[in-house]
Amino acid sequence: MLCVAVLYPNVSGKKFDANYYAQTHMPLVMNRWKSFGLVRYEVDKGMGGGAPGSPPPFIGACRMYFNTLEEFQKAMAAHGPEIIADIPNYTDIEPQIQLSEMTGS
Repeated sequence: MLCVAVLYPNVSGKKFDANYYAQTHMPLVMNRWKSFGLVRYEVDKGMGGGAPGSPPPFIGACRMYFNTLEEFQKAMAAHGPEIIADIPNYTDIEPQIQLSEMTGS
């Protein structure tokens, strides 16, 4: 299984609308990519860092799960520009993206 993690660094002076992200952007992603193999997604809202009272290193994140890398690539080819065009509606932070192979139970 492939995990596509999208991470938004917690940068002072930048905006991140967590409600828009969770309630509008990610449902749009699911709507467009489900037929290409998006199994499910999870959304995180950063609460803190590892040390007590420290700020979160990421203000928001999501993890999207596909069975294969090829499914993700087809989804991006079909609807990537639309998904990317929606980013300014909730943030001015440049997302960091990591693709990971999932193992374990």
